[in-house]
Amino acid sequence: MSFVAESADVADSAKLGEGTKVWHLAQVREDASLGANCIIGRGAYIGTGVRMGDNCKIQNHALVYEPAKLADGVFVGPAVVFTNDTYPRAINPDGSLKSASDWEPVGVTLEEGAAIGARAVCVAPVRIGAWATVAAGAVVTKDVPDFALVAGVPARRIGWVGKAGAPLREEDGRWVCPLTSETYTERDGSLTAD
Repeated sequence: MSFVAESADVADSAKLGEGTKVWHLAQVREDASLGANCIIGRGAYIGTGVRMGDNCKIQNHALVYEPAKLADGVFVGPAVVFTNDTYPRAINPDGSLKSASDWEPVGVTLEEGAAIGARAVCVAPVRIGAWATVAAGAVVTKDVPDFALVAGVPARRIGWVGKAGAPLREEDGRWVCPLTSETYTERDGSLTAD
């Protein structure tokens, strides 16, 4: 059974998985699909048709605009923004108000275990790789590889992280997690678990 706070706004056509919680003043729009055991924080927005896997956490005031897709175990920090318009304008060149048919929404895709730090902005269309970490305040304008740690404006890779989230250390040509001792191999700008 899911939980929806009294002050939250969840569309009748939205699907909430078993154990999912939607907290105060959050909004989940039409046809959004949230997996099991997700947490939607206070004041967060989940756009029309957004797809989320199981065990995702969307922190307070995050804005997840459609057509975002989040795999299992994704973390979205407070006040994060996922954009969805390549060329945003309120009006058309002739001065008429833009309508839904005047633009093509593009989305942010997050793979399993990815984490986005507080107040980061992901400018669609971008893919955030599995287990990657986007630092707080970063602006992501291009795809992020699996296990990458990115920071800055625009975001660039500053290191690697393991599944536990800690920055990896290089030892004898391999990357090692200081928390789990798991090892990873870097090859041609990408990292894979051993």
